Amino acid sequence: MLDREGARPKARADLELDRITGALAQRCVSEAGSRRAHALPFLTAREDVVRSLGEIDEARKLDDQGEPLPLAAIPDVGEAIGRARLGATLSGEEVRDLTKVLIGARKLRKFLRSQREKAPLLAVSCDTDPELDKLAAELERSFEADGTIADAASERLAELRAELRTSRDRIVRRLEELLAKYASILSDSYWTERDGRYVLPVRADAHERFPGIVHGASSGGATLFVEPRVIVSMGNRHKVLDAMVLQEEEAVLRRLGTLIAESIESVAGAVDALAAADVRRAQAKLAVDLRLITPDIPEGREPGDVRIELIRARHPILQLDGVDVVPSDLSVRAGKVLVMSGPNAGGKTVALKTLGLTALMLRMGMPVPAAEGSMVALVDEVLTDVGDEQSLAKNLSTFSAHVRNLVEILDATHIGSLVLLDEVASGTDPREGEALATAVLESLAARGGAVACTTHYEGLKVLALTDDRFQNASVGFDFEKMEPTFAVVSGVPGASSALAVARRYGVPSHLVERAESFLSHDTLKVSQLVERLAADRRELDTLRDQARREAQILHDKQRDLDAEIERLSSKERGTVQKENEALLTGIKRAREELRAAQARLRATKLDARELADAERSIDKVAATVAIGGPLELPRAAPATVEAAGMKAGELFPGMKVFVPRLRTDAEVLEVLASGQVRVAAGPLKLLASIDEVRRTSSGAKKGTQPASTRSGGGKREAPKQIVLDAAADPDVPLQTSDNTVDLRGLRVHEAVSMAEQFLDRCVGSGKRVAFLIHGHGTGALRQALREALNASSYVDRMRAGEPREGGDGVTVVWLR
Repeated sequence: MLDREGARPKARADLELDRITGALAQRCVSEAGSRRAHALPFLTAREDVVRSLGEIDEARKLDDQGEPLPLAAIPDVGEAIGRARLGATLSGEEVRDLTKVLIGARKLRKFLRSQREKAPLLAVSCDTDPELDKLAAELERSFEADGTIADAASERLAELRAELRTSRDRIVRRLEELLAKYASILSDSYWTERDGRYVLPVRADAHERFPGIVHGASSGGATLFVEPRVIVSMGNRHKVLDAMVLQEEEAVLRRLGTLIAESIESVAGAVDALAAADVRRAQAKLAVDLRLITPDIPEGREPGDVRIELIRARHPILQLDGVDVVPSDLSVRAGKVLVMSGPNAGGKTVALKTLGLTALMLRMGMPVPAAEGSMVALVDEVLTDVGDEQSLAKNLSTFSAHVRNLVEILDATHIGSLVLLDEVASGTDPREGEALATAVLESLAARGGAVACTTHYEGLKVLALTDDRFQNASVGFDFEKMEPTFAVVSGVPGASSALAVARRYGVPSHLVERAESFLSHDTLKVSQLVERLAADRRELDTLRDQARREAQILHDKQRDLDAEIERLSSKERGTVQKENEALLTGIKRAREELRAAQARLRATKLDARELADAERSIDKVAATVAIGGPLELPRAAPATVEAAGMKAGELFPGMKVFVPRLRTDAEVLEVLASGQVRVAAGPLKLLASIDEVRRTSSGAKKGTQPASTRSGGGKREAPKQIVLDAAADPDVPLQTSDNTVDLRGLRVHEAVSMAEQFLDRCVGSGKRVAFLIHGHGTGALRQALREALNASSYVDRMRAGEPREGGDGVTVVWLR
C-alpha cells in the first residue's frame, strides 16, 4: 500500500501540480466534476491506478468513435443533498435541479450498459441504482419544461388550477364589458393588476362616477387604478383559489422531497457517478491534448523495481502554455542519483519538474507525458527542494531554508521516495556547498531514494567516475547560436560555459583570459574534459542517427521483399487452386457420365456375364479420371513408404513421393522457399507441405520408373493394389476427420444439402467410405437423411454405424 499523501504541500507547489488539476477542471462540464478534478486524490494501490488508466482509455476510445459519454452541465446539488439528509423541505429550484441530475444519471447508465463491451470498466464505476429511474420519472412528470410544477403532479393541483383559470376567465370577461361601458371616463382601454387585484385605469377627475376600490395611482396622479365593485367578490374568490394552488404546490414539493430523502444515498451515488464520468472524459481530453500515454508500471517494491524510465518526456505545464517542448529521455531508480549539469536556463529544472509531475500524475491515476515504452513506478512520495525559499519573517536566508528542507528530506527518504533537488546545497561557499552536496546525495542514495538533482559543482560531475550510484546527464548548449538546446543527454556531464558565453557576448578577451587564470588547474582540466565528452557525445549521436536511418531503410526493403514473396506465393496458390477446381469439375462430370452409362447398360437386355464384362470396362475407364489417374504401383508393401516427413534438401524435381491425403504417389514439380512442394498426381497438380510428403522406394533416384514384375514367360503381370490402411477395404472402414461430417443440430434441409456437398468432395478426393453423424434424437433427421442417401447417385451402399462407430446415430456410406 502506497503513502496516501503522495506529495507534501511544498512539493505540490514546487511542481505546480494545481496547474494540472486546473486543466482537468476546465475540461469538465459540471461543477461536481470540476470540484472532483481539483481534489483528485493520490491512489494507494496499483490495481486502482491500472483501473483508472483503463477507464480513461475507454473514455478516449468512445470519443474517438464518435460516441462520447453523454454528459451535460448539471447543476450543483451538494447543498440540496445535505438539506435532504437533514429532512429539510426542498425548494422548487432544488427539486428541479435534482431532477436534472437523475435524468442525466439515467441517460449515462443506459448508455454505458449499451456500451458494456467497449467500456466494461466505466460501466461498473459509473453505474447507478436503476431504482432511481422510477424517482426520476416521477420528478420529471411533476415539472413543466420551463421549471414550473405541472398539473400532473397531483390531481388536487390540477383541479384547483382549472378552477383558478375559470375564475380568471370570468373576471376578464366582466372587465372587458366594463371597459366598453365606462370608456368615456377611463384613461385607456386596458385592464391590469395591482396587489393581486384586477383594476381599470380611471381618470382621477371622474372616479366618483366609477364605483369601486382604489388600489393605486399613476406617477402623475392623473389616473387611478380602481377595482370595480362588481368584481370584488370574484376577485376575493380568485385570491382564495390562488392561495390554495400555492398550498398544493408546496404539498407537492414536500411529497417529492420525501421521495428524494428516502433514496438520498442512491441520489448521492448518482451525483458521484456523473462527476466521476465527467472527470474521466476530461482526463481523456487532456490525454489527447497533451499526447499522454499509459506507461508500464512495475509490480514489485524492491529497489530495482522502483524506477522511472521516460522516453521523450515533456513538461506538461509548458505544453498547456503552448510551448514547443523539446522531449528528453530521463531515468532514475531507487538507490541511484542522477546529476544534471549544464548552462543556466538550459532545461535542467524543467527536467526535474517533468520527473516529479510524471510520478504524481500516475499516482492520481492519469496517463503521463512521454512516449510509448516508458516505465514509471508508483512512488510513495515526491520530495522536492526546488526554487528559492527565503523567509524574512522567519529570519531565514535562502541557504538556511535549503538546509532546513534538506534535513526534512533526509528524514523522510526511503525506498519508494522520489527526491528532486534543484541546485543542491547552493547559495553558500562553493567548496563547502560542494562538500555538503556530496554528503547529502550519498546519504539519500544509501537510504534507497531515487534522486535527481541539478548542479554547477564540478566535484559532483566527476562522482560518476568513482561511484556507480551516480550517473551524469547534461543539457546541451549550441556555441554557434549561443543558446541552450534544452535536450537532456544521459551519461555526459555538462559545462556551465559561463566564460564561453561571456566571450561570445562581447566581454573583452583579456578579461576572459584573466578570469581563466584565476581558475585552478584541476577546475580547468575538468571543464575541458566535460567539453570533450560533450563533443564526443554529439558525434556519437550523429553516428547513431545515421545508423538508425540506414537500419530503417534496410527494414523497409526487407518488408517490401517479404510482401513480394507473399504476393508471389499467393499467386502460386491461386493458380494451383484454379487448376484443382477445373480438374475436379472434370472428374465430377466424367463420373456422372459413367454412372449414367452404367444405368443404361443395366436397363438393356444383357445376360449376367455380358453385364459384368461391361461394368468392368466402365470401372477401368473410371479409373482414368480418379485422383492421380490410373496407377501402376510396384509390388511394394506398406513398409516401403517411410513414416517420417521429408526435408527440403531431400526433394528435387522429378522425384517420386507418396502423398498420404491422396493415398497415391506423386511427382515433385518444384520445391518452394515457403516450405511447400508442388506435386503432380496424374492430371492433378497441388501444393503440399514438405513435411507432409513421404519418401518411397521408387523415389530414391531421379527419373526411376515404377518397376513391373514379369513372370518367367516374360508376360507382364497386372499391377496389384497396395493396401495402405484399413480404409482401403470397404468391409473394414476406418473413420477419420477427413471422411466424417457432423450434421447434428441442423434442420433437415440444411443437413441434406451439407451431406450432398460432403459426398461430392469425398468422391472428388477419391475416398471410398464416408461417415455421416446425425445423432439419435426423434429419428426424423436420420430418416430424411437416409432417404436422401438412398436416392443419391454417389452412394453404392450404406449401413448404420456399429457400436464403436456411434451406433444408429451414424450412417456409414460406401461411395461409387
